[in-house]
Amino acid sequence: MLIPLILSGGSGTRLWPVSRKNLPKQFLSLTGQGTLFQQTVARTQQLPDAASPVVVASEDHRFLAAEQLLESGIEGATIVLEPVARNTAPAIALGALQAIERDPEAILLVLPADHLIGDAKSFTDGVAAALPAANEGWLVTFGIRPDRPETGFGYIRRAEAITDGAFRVAQFVEKPVLATAQSYLDDGSYDWNSGMFMFKASVYLEELGQHAPDMLAAVSAAHASAKSDLDFVRISTDAFSKVPDNSIDYAVMEKTQRAVVIPVKCDWSDIGSWSALWLAGARDAQGNLREGDTIAVDTCNSLLRSHDHHLLATVGVHDLIVVSTPDATLVAHRDAAQDVKRVVDELKAAGRPEHSLHRVVRRPWGSYDSLESADRFQVKRIVVKPGAALSLQKHHHRAEHWIVVSGTAEVTCDDRAFLLGENQSTYIPLGSVHRLRNPGKVPLEIIEVQSGSYLGEDDIVRLEDAYGRS
Repeated sequence: MLIPLILSGGSGTRLWPVSRKNLPKQFLSLTGQGTLFQQTVARTQQLPDAASPVVVASEDHRFLAAEQLLESGIEGATIVLEPVARNTAPAIALGALQAIERDPEAILLVLPADHLIGDAKSFTDGVAAALPAANEGWLVTFGIRPDRPETGFGYIRRAEAITDGAFRVAQFVEKPVLATAQSYLDDGSYDWNSGMFMFKASVYLEELGQHAPDMLAAVSAAHASAKSDLDFVRISTDAFSKVPDNSIDYAVMEKTQRAVVIPVKCDWSDIGSWSALWLAGARDAQGNLREGDTIAVDTCNSLLRSHDHHLLATVGVHDLIVVSTPDATLVAHRDAAQDVKRVVDELKAAGRPEHSLHRVVRRPWGSYDSLESADRFQVKRIVVKPGAALSLQKHHHRAEHWIVVSGTAEVTCDDRAFLLGENQSTYIPLGSVHRLRNPGKVPLEIIEVQSGSYLGEDDIVRLEDAYGRS
């Protein structure tokens, strides 16, 4: 059985301000139809005899992954939740242990959720070429044939061929300087390290046990104590925190004698920076990649991206990245795109929320948009999906006023339950036990005005919750 293993734990800091901790790049529509996560899952469904995927995702993103699988029409997927990030080697081990429960002979196709592949047929052909080697016990990695001297990727040097199209791995090479990258391109025996793999789940665990036995023991213990929660496999935080942090390259692939590489040309990009997205996108005659409401006057070779109908205009610039969102704007030179993560580091150090949250925050029941805030009040636009409900909750430091803009609201406030229609409102006193539910078949939209001495999201005491958060 071929089981796709989708690794969806990345944070995508180099694509700030669009990609943030609570909504990273894999769950965004950056290019093409659907999000990068959905495009990755869709590619696996085009493979002959591929089973439903195993997804390893951050616990913070569990509802994003579940919702986007549902939107894609995927049934029977397993979502394994990482309570803390421990890099790719442990994440793949979790997926391998989960896959073996389905089929002891399962073959894993390991795919990062945030990559772009433009040539689906070449990708499918590469997977087909890897299957015989994987069945024979090789650990297959997919190398991307380079078309430029790229300094942002690691490289794999090929040795002798073991089958038609598969080569022993001679060496894994870290990201090179430009002159070295050019020498790799000229040499012809180097491929970009894509981070995509195929192997038997049992063989991977065997090699992990040989080269990183402490990691295998810790991951196995964490997986053995896992519990099912709604549609998820929840891993213990205490158990998984004991797992060593390491990548599959360092933990296994650079040490094993079973590593082989299959070179492919599939128009691949890891979308690891804004400059990578500029390269992968459809640029106009002036070399600009433009998304949203933009005007470009005497502008060339730039990426211009505006969100939420904000007009973005440039005059007399070139080789720039300009990205505007409702609460942040990035202006950077294309050559400095890899350094955007330094902005995120500064935001974290300053304790600012923009590194992790957008102004519009998605929740399993819908979303809220923080329209205005000051010392003692905050205004939000709340949208609740049909049939969905917020938790039964109370606040210690704030009261709330709700005004229905569209749809119908079912309100619980202490011992009262009642309906509100459009243009009707209610008041939730400080300390009252309350809940908001949408009993209708269209989205419910309300304006919420909070007032009080503290307005943080951590002033929520959940008493009951359909999403396991109480």
